[in-house]
Amino acid sequence: MITKNERELFTILMADDDEEDCMLTQDALRESRLNNPIQFVRDGVELMAYLRQEGEYKDARRPGLILLDLNMPRKDGREALVEIKADPRLRSIPIVILTTSKSENDVYRSYDLGANSFVTKPITFQALVEVMLVLGRYWFEIVELPDTEQ
Repeated sequence: MITKNERELFTILMADDDEEDCMLTQDALRESRLNNPIQFVRDGVELMAYLRQEGEYKDARRPGLILLDLNMPRKDGREALVEIKADPRLRSIPIVILTTSKSENDVYRSYDLGANSFVTKPITFQALVEVMLVLGRYWFEIVELPDTEQ
């Protein structure tokens, strides 16, 4: 089991091709006073390279939480989710779908593929701050997470 201080060091990895959404999320994390570092990748191909520590990501730190957009170029979030959950070294990383989709089909499919949560991106910045605060509290203070090195 890991301590609360170790959880604060967990890296959050956000996979999203919308640069504005990435910047707003980073600002919302800061506003919600989460001290966790955040890294960004633009699509599922980069996400998998990061998680497998390939190429430019050879020194990447394993994330404690992935925020995953469903609609990205090259490899979308659904395809990446399937790959992550099929890999014994990666499947224990919690994945929160953070997307603009409100499709009931996307919700069901995401959970069927192994997502831990599904959150529709809020419209306002203040609502995004609240979402980050709740996600941070839940994933880094309330639930028990496995050791990130396993």
